[in-house]
Amino acid sequence: MGESGTRRGRPPGFDRATALTAATRLFWEHGYEATSIGELTRVMGIRPGSLYAAFGDKKSLFKEVVDAYGRTPAGAFAAAALREEPTAREAFGRILREAAAVYPDPSHPAGCLTISAATNVTEQDAEVAAFLRDLRNRNLAAFEARLANAQQESELPAAADPRALAAYFAAVIQGMSQRARDGATTAELTRTAELALAAWPQEQG
Repeated sequence: MGESGTRRGRPPGFDRATALTAATRLFWEHGYEATSIGELTRVMGIRPGSLYAAFGDKKSLFKEVVDAYGRTPAGAFAAAALREEPTAREAFGRILREAAAVYPDPSHPAGCLTISAATNVTEQDAEVAAFLRDLRNRNLAAFEARLANAQQESELPAAADPRALAAYFAAVIQGMSQRARDGATTAELTRTAELALAAWPQEQG
């Protein structure tokens, strides 16, 4: 193998985590469709052949980026709140308030990678759009499951609709991501979060 294997494989000093971080930022800023292999290799500091050898094609790289993003604070805060908070209301309050802080954070691109990265994809990249849609739908299902459990435990009134409420909170969160990309501040998004929480179903007196 020797020299030819080195030439086709990863360059000396290649750091996979650093390269993934650079790719994540590019996909997050520009979306999947608008991010080219040339731009990726430039920010990752590798040649196209090295990118393919280390990550596979652009779609495979993107899926690895999304997986890694889901383990970062920016990508994992909703799942953490659902898992850690004792009540559904506290969980969704935390999710919405943390979205208000995380989405406009200047330390990374605005909004949520999994919400914004597959806008305007062409038909040939429908697989990527479907991949992100399925991921968002799994998150929606997790919302609904937590709310249905809350209803079983009488935290939500019997007349509440867990599916509709989950869809509502998902829509608010997706809108908050876009507002952050349009320049909304944490203060604005926090007001949005509090308005959304005011829709929490109450027992009818």
